[in-house]
Amino acid sequence: MSIQASIITRDLAEISEPTGNIYQSVSIISKRARQISSKMKEELNSKLAEFASTVDNLEEIFENREQIEISKFYERMPKPTNVATEEFLQGEVMFREADQDAK
Repeated sequence: MSIQASIITRDLAEISEPTGNIYQSVSIISKRARQISSKMKEELNSKLAEFASTVDNLEEIFENREQIEISKFYERMPKPTNVATEEFLQGEVMFREADQDAK
């Protein structure tokens, strides 16, 4: 699946179709985007933690280049909202209404 990294125009009818309500669909997409964002942040922090050092030396310049490359890679990735929206439209996001839980 190819997801664009930039902003694209979406059809509101297509987004609201799975739930019948645009606001509910946007709420589901936003919750999924937060999950994706949190996971990406954890991955980035764990990769950058490998470079953590308390000693200042000449090797630090080389390590900073690697840190910059890792950070740039994550910056070029599609935004969590785009990924979540695409997953929602493809039917890959599971959701249920609160009313169904009470039954």
